[in-house]
Amino acid sequence: MPQNHPTPSGSARDIDDLHSAIDFLANTPGQLAVIKKPVDAYCELAGVYKKLGAGTPVIPPTQPGPAALFENVKGYDIPVVTGMLATRERTALLMGSTKERLPRDLLEAVKRPIPPVMVPQGGAPSQEVVHTAPLDIMKILPVPTVTPLDAGPTFCVAMLYAADPETGEEDVTIHRMCVQGPDEISVYFITGRHIDYFRQKAEKMGKPLPVSINIGLDPAIHLTSCFEEPTTPLGFNELGIAGAVRGRAVEMVKCVSVNAKALARAEIVIEGEILPDRRIAEDVNTGKGWMMPEFPGYMGKSQPSLPVLKVSAITHRKNAIFQTLVGPGLEHVNLLGIPTEASIMRLLDASLPGRLANVYEHPSGGGKYLAILQIRKNKPTDEGRHRQAALAAFAAFPELKHIVLVDEDVDIYDTDDVLWAMTTRYQGDRSTVFLPGVFCHVLDPSSSPSFNPSSLGPGIACKVIYDCTVPYHLKDDFKRAEFMDVRLEDYL
Repeated sequence: MPQNHPTPSGSARDIDDLHSAIDFLANTPGQLAVIKKPVDAYCELAGVYKKLGAGTPVIPPTQPGPAALFENVKGYDIPVVTGMLATRERTALLMGSTKERLPRDLLEAVKRPIPPVMVPQGGAPSQEVVHTAPLDIMKILPVPTVTPLDAGPTFCVAMLYAADPETGEEDVTIHRMCVQGPDEISVYFITGRHIDYFRQKAEKMGKPLPVSINIGLDPAIHLTSCFEEPTTPLGFNELGIAGAVRGRAVEMVKCVSVNAKALARAEIVIEGEILPDRRIAEDVNTGKGWMMPEFPGYMGKSQPSLPVLKVSAITHRKNAIFQTLVGPGLEHVNLLGIPTEASIMRLLDASLPGRLANVYEHPSGGGKYLAILQIRKNKPTDEGRHRQAALAAFAAFPELKHIVLVDEDVDIYDTDDVLWAMTTRYQGDRSTVFLPGVFCHVLDPSSSPSFNPSSLGPGIACKVIYDCTVPYHLKDDFKRAEFMDVRLEDYL
């Protein structure tokens, strides 16, 4: 990734694991809070970070804030860190970029991936300590529970790694994984996820799918793993994008108990197999009907029948740190939204070159539902192309629900400025495009037939384009007042 965006302390290129990322933040003012007071992994830890730095769409009071390292988790010797990517500015710092340039820098990394490499087992920090079966996950790891309604302790930013049982193609993704017993974990696969495709293949063959769950990683791995189709089709290993971000290959190692690979510089690795023809209800231990908070800001319902991962070993560093996410919040938004921004840029740069200045997946949309597109209109024939850009984005990224189009003089990261454009450059009857009856996302509660009787089913929504741009022929009538440019620091 280009290094023409200096960081305030050290170089982001030096980051190669969670430890070095935490050290980087510790030396960057305002980016890391260290909590020394004992906290309980059951709800208390999440309650603290909810107020400290979780951010929208967590229920108020909340705010953007620093990452937090909880040094003393009751009953455990392993500390917990959360919020590594919970602000856009911190995410950009950790990638060696800026908040404006970050999606384009990621897009450059997509174009020139560096494939991961294997290292010997003896040289993998993630295998310094080995626990083999029989074992009890919760006696070893401080897996947090976020709210009292949750189905159980959940791995929120753990990376599941597996290979296609026929072709050997590999993939790494974040999934919702809940601890259901001493050595059993349920895995929730959204339809179309690549590792679920591997699992289904293995199940048809009557075989388990060997996997690793990787916890505590270089933030570049977390961010780049959230790219989806069409940018990263089946067979594209997203670890290559992380390698390009850092300018060196991500290191892998062979697991100690199953025929799978793990991330050599992870803090913690859980090894096991997803069993064929074995299912479990997500709320089997509570019966409450809920799982945990989801990215739209509401409690997610538990799934009645999910695949089961049987754990065969847990390995970790001697000084391991457990990493989690408290959400739904800004960290979840950034993980989902920033790769989507890069993908929208990729699409529109190819189909409508030169017309997209920037794009922002707004936190109020959970990183998926609401995009702000900053559009260039350089000549009269550009009029109407901006709406074409919105339609193209909807077609390629079905989870988008609302798109706001703004001009180049609007700060897309400033909600007040966007609403100003909506107030002074938008008229509901001429500036709104409705696209009813289009599939969006099943977790949007307003898309249910009970909320909208015209909906044909859950997830079928009315997509909307809010055109808050000035018509090209009226641009001279909508010029913002210009002020003298001064250096504020000269006056304070």
